Amino acid sequence: MAQNKKIVLGVGVRTPIGHISRSLSGLRAPDLLQMAIMALLERSKLPKDAVDGLIAGWVGQDFSAPNIARVALLRSGLPEKAQSVTVQNNCVSSIESVAMAARFILAGDGDLYIAAGTESMSRLPYTIAGSRAAKDLRSLATVKAKWADLPQSPDATIIDSMEEGLTDPVKGINMAGTAEVLAQINGISRQEQDAYAVESFRRAIAGWTSGFYPTHVAPATAGGSVALDKDEYPFLREDLVQKPERMAKAPVLYDNSAYTLKDFYRDFGKYMDGKAYHEGDHGTVTLFNSCARSDGAAAVIVAEESKAKSLGLEIIGEIKGWGFYGNNPAHMGVAPTLAAPVALEKAGVKFQDLDDIELHEPFAATVLSIFKMGKEKFGHDWRAKFEAGKLNPHGGSIALGHPLGATGARLLLNALYALKKDPKARLGLIAACAGGGMGGAMVVEKRG
Repeated sequence: MAQNKKIVLGVGVRTPIGHISRSLSGLRAPDLLQMAIMALLERSKLPKDAVDGLIAGWVGQDFSAPNIARVALLRSGLPEKAQSVTVQNNCVSSIESVAMAARFILAGDGDLYIAAGTESMSRLPYTIAGSRAAKDLRSLATVKAKWADLPQSPDATIIDSMEEGLTDPVKGINMAGTAEVLAQINGISRQEQDAYAVESFRRAIAGWTSGFYPTHVAPATAGGSVALDKDEYPFLREDLVQKPERMAKAPVLYDNSAYTLKDFYRDFGKYMDGKAYHEGDHGTVTLFNSCARSDGAAAVIVAEESKAKSLGLEIIGEIKGWGFYGNNPAHMGVAPTLAAPVALEKAGVKFQDLDDIELHEPFAATVLSIFKMGKEKFGHDWRAKFEAGKLNPHGGSIALGHPLGATGARLLLNALYALKKDPKARLGLIAACAGGGMGGAMVVEKRG
């Protein structure tokens, strides 16, 4: 294995992020992925025959495109012989895609890969679960014949795959529930979370109006016309920036007449690290201080340095190190706090020297918990970076949305193009948590 190779990053492109059930809902995950790849090829002038493989993250995998990387590779006209791998590591899937491409290059499998991610949460299916040995499920013809009776069948269960996928099967807690757990443990108020969310929206909108996002976002088309030319959700919630008091109108998820915070402690108090419920305590997590469900795709060139130079490609950054770290699934949101030190150590970089940090924002509660835990456990002052405009300077997932398999690559593009924009900036970090308690992080250095 050649460990002295330098792994560089070329041009990256993503689609705009569509809000669930809106502008991009007519496009399937493979369509979105192909769209990002084709835009990448056009903007980079990368010869198709130079691509050794496509590594693509996709969380909501179904059988309409088995091994979506292979399907998108062939539909994009990339070499038939090229390697094709689909990655499922929940919300860090496309960080894993980039790391996997780097590993393949270091192992000598190839010299240039496209690393990508895609998701259409609008098209996550409802499924019929059960054994085909059951008489009601023995064939598709039988299922159709017994369609009206299936919901009552003891052998079949009708499932919303989205809600099932957002609930951890080991700890039995929904992702939003993990955010409330962290908020309760760390004493993070709803007001703090709302204020953070408003700032995420403000920065995201400013990122579009200032011309930052058009540097690496290509319009999404459908049927020969533009379906979406900019991220959808920030502008649907623009009023929250103009009138932040409207944040208070969003209902709290785990503190209402049907399900009280006391009920939440009854069900999930075992994950509260000893914190007990007291009368007068309040729930904090709302839809407005949580990330939106979304559709979109992103792609970036990952190559051995000499290969990129021989092709005359623009080199934007270099991968200096990465790391993955697992924690308690009920506390999954703080996993970036644990993964970041691994990536920083491998890169030989100090946290305080980072010029840009792109941190996934599944919930404001998780980000604010990272601010607290990072400083207490590792001396990493994430909050200071945020307040200095060095953490999510152009907004984050709360505002932009979270197309699960594409978010890691979206974070990377934010980092690369933020570093490129600032002549004084050199080092960047991306970090994300994922359902199941996985954290992923990567350190990049500006090139060019």
